[in-house]
Amino acid sequence: MQPARQAFTRESADARRGDLIDATTACLAEVGMAGTNVRAICARAGVSPGLLRHYFAGIDDLVAATYQATSDRMDAIFAEAVAGAGTDPHAQLLAYLTASFRPPVTDPELLGAWTAFWALARSNARMANIHADSYAGYRARLDELLTACGAADAARLAIMLTAMVDGLWLELSLDAKSFGAEAAVAMVERAVGALV
Repeated sequence: MQPARQAFTRESADARRGDLIDATTACLAEVGMAGTNVRAICARAGVSPGLLRHYFAGIDDLVAATYQATSDRMDAIFAEAVAGAGTDPHAQLLAYLTASFRPPVTDPELLGAWTAFWALARSNARMANIHADSYAGYRARLDELLTACGAADAARLAIMLTAMVDGLWLELSLDAKSFGAEAAVAMVERAVGALV
């Protein structure tokens, strides 16, 4: 009698890429860019360094893909918040802005990854382009939501509200007890009420 053969399953290329991106996010969050290297990422993902090089041109390519994937994930979260707010433009605007103060955007691991991305955006052209596109997209959608609410000078308001949300998110990420997510939501609601 021959021994039964074990079934071998190969993960899809997208799943492998996703695992490497998730591992990179976790490394960036835990040890920053200085401690994020091929060995650390592959150990966390449970793959060989050769597999990383199979899917990405190198660590710079993987970190850029991780920034893009993180930005895309945030875009999807914000879009889902708007879709869940119904058809009232004001409710959609508030849902878009306040999604930053709720999970999964408030995941503490995200802060470490974002700070690495932002630092790299200052010195790496590809990362700077991802950053510029991501923020331009966020502000453009915010501009649309503000315009739907009848706001005058929506483009400038979008810049100001983006800065406010980013600042509140950063403070909450650094110290969740400082004022709390509900206080951040209330501050944004108050600002929107005064401006729109």
